[in-house]
Amino acid sequence: MIAREGYTIIAVVVLAALVLGAVGAWTDAWWAKGPLWLVALGSVAFTLYFFRDPERTPPADAREDGLLAPADGRVVEVVEEPEPLYLDGPAQRVSIFLSPLDVHVNRVPARGVIEYVQYRPGDYLVAWHPKASEKNERSELGLRHPSGTKVLFKQIAGAVARRIEYHLAEGDTVAAGDRFGIVKFGSRMDVLVPPQGSLTVEEGQRVRAGETVIGWLPPGPSSHEDPEPSDPQ
Repeated sequence: MIAREGYTIIAVVVLAALVLGAVGAWTDAWWAKGPLWLVALGSVAFTLYFFRDPERTPPADAREDGLLAPADGRVVEVVEEPEPLYLDGPAQRVSIFLSPLDVHVNRVPARGVIEYVQYRPGDYLVAWHPKASEKNERSELGLRHPSGTKVLFKQIAGAVARRIEYHLAEGDTVAAGDRFGIVKFGSRMDVLVPPQGSLTVEEGQRVRAGETVIGWLPPGPSSHEDPEPSDPQ
């Protein structure tokens, strides 16, 4: 499965590859044919690989009160800090770094209702830089879990990633593990929860979006009491 956010880029890369292939076919020089075809095919293969979108199934016991990784990658920070934007108080932050080889489709970390959506332009520091979460281009998305606990998650552009896409709006009801967007070509994601959330992830750990449980939220009402969530994608 290919992420819909990649359709335009894939089409452009395929077109460019066809042009390179045609140039190679019409060039008599031996050095042009092989290298041009390799570049063309390699570009298409990498682009398709980058925009892959595998199915993910959240653990059954984490669908109601679990806090799931919103992105594939490596945990680079687990810290405590104040959060004035949405949680409005002390918070625990988990930061996940995505390399260009990781799946870049992002998933909602917990069930609830989206209450806060903000896009912020900014710089393009390397994604693992300590100041990236407050200085780089980013989206900020806040949801309220049925227990009343707030969760803030951020898509953060890196030095290469220059395009953030998300498909959530205030008032949306979401389920843990729903697809919601992508940051193209290397990025970082932060998840922030208040102190009453219990984190179970460690720095250096590899995580998978929508599958790895990174913590637990206080119990809320059973999900069958909530409106039926819809996957934005």
